[in-house]
Amino acid sequence: MVMAAEPQFHVLAVDDSLFDRKFIERLLQKASCQVTTVDSGYKALEFLGLREGFEINDPDAVSTSPVIHQEVEVNLIITDYCMPGMTGYDLLKKVKESSACKNIPVVIMSSENVPARISRCLEEGAEEFFLKPVRLADLNKLKPLMMKTKLKNQKLEEIEAPSKDESGTVAAVVEPEVKDLTEIGIKILPLQSEVEPKQVHLQVVQQEEQTMSNNKRKSVEEGLSTDRSRPRFEGITTAV
Repeated sequence: MVMAAEPQFHVLAVDDSLFDRKFIERLLQKASCQVTTVDSGYKALEFLGLREGFEINDPDAVSTSPVIHQEVEVNLIITDYCMPGMTGYDLLKKVKESSACKNIPVVIMSSENVPARISRCLEEGAEEFFLKPVRLADLNKLKPLMMKTKLKNQKLEEIEAPSKDESGTVAAVVEPEVKDLTEIGIKILPLQSEVEPKQVHLQVVQQEEQTMSNNKRKSVEEGLSTDRSRPRFEGITTAV
């Protein structure tokens, strides 16, 4: 029996500690995730293609073109909170301010349990706040979240992609041809308001004359009818 392959998710892990980066990378690989690790928030922005327009204070930031990295789909960002230069909270805000990356889930990690810090990150849009050391069970809980984001991205790509014909070329939108109505035998009649007043008056006069003529002819026919009885005058003598 062939089992369906489990979808692989791409996670961007951000931590300035080499030990913590290696640790989270191994955990993510055990969770069947593809992992990219960077050691600062600035490098994370560069990988996401968001470095342009932001002030860069990290002298060790790599100079790879962001255009290349924009083609890589990232399903989750997991970042340490306390980092020099740009904190995990600052990185979270930059991601959520971007129209291109605001839908990527962001998870914050920290070795310090500070309730105010946790609340601030969750209010800014973080999906989870994990205390270090992160466990494999914590990462497995994120899979439904990554799947939801992946499906949403695929649906957006299907909507934005233009329709293609069987040869693979983009089908042009054909507008319907509008023909002259007189060419296809359709006659447009004038509205009643467009009829000349004189024509209306003439029609009324003609109808009245026709009615009077009919009544007159009827009266004459009744006077000449043989069935009509005439009165007799008895006892009256006409003298000449």
